[in-house]
Amino acid sequence: MNRTSRLLTSLLNDESGQDLIEYALIAALIAVAAITAMKGLGNKISNDFNTIGNSL
Repeated sequence: MNRTSRLLTSLLNDESGQDLIEYALIAALIAVAAITAMKGLGNKISNDFNTIGNSL
């Protein structure tokens, strides 16, 4: 039982995968922000081209 409790304690204290999860969450947040910005910018550019095309 002593070996089992040591293993459980070591698993609970292990934080090696925590950094990877944090980096993945940051990358996901950046991707969502970039996609949102690109959609808004794409709509603006499309409207600008339509305005230019209509004025010609």
